[in-house]
Amino acid sequence: MDIVSGVVVYVLLWWLVFFVTLPIGVQTPEPSDVERGHATGAPIRPLLLKKVAAATVLAGVLWFGVYAVIASDVYSFRDAVRNW
Repeated sequence: MDIVSGVVVYVLLWWLVFFVTLPIGVQTPEPSDVERGHATGAPIRPLLLKKVAAATVLAGVLWFGVYAVIASDVYSFRDAVRNW
């Protein structure tokens, strides 16, 4: 895997993990506490910095797993396409 492919895989994994972590720990306010003009489903504290950090770490771990599979030739994508 060259550098460009590695960066693309990492960015895709990062966004995937980020969107998976977004709903974790979300608390919405009670309908009686919502002010006029505010969204009723908006989270009280979205904790975005923690979710960005978690997405960065988890995407790095997943990226190393993908890199290990590709570099070790345990599964060859080129051979799979040729045999298809």
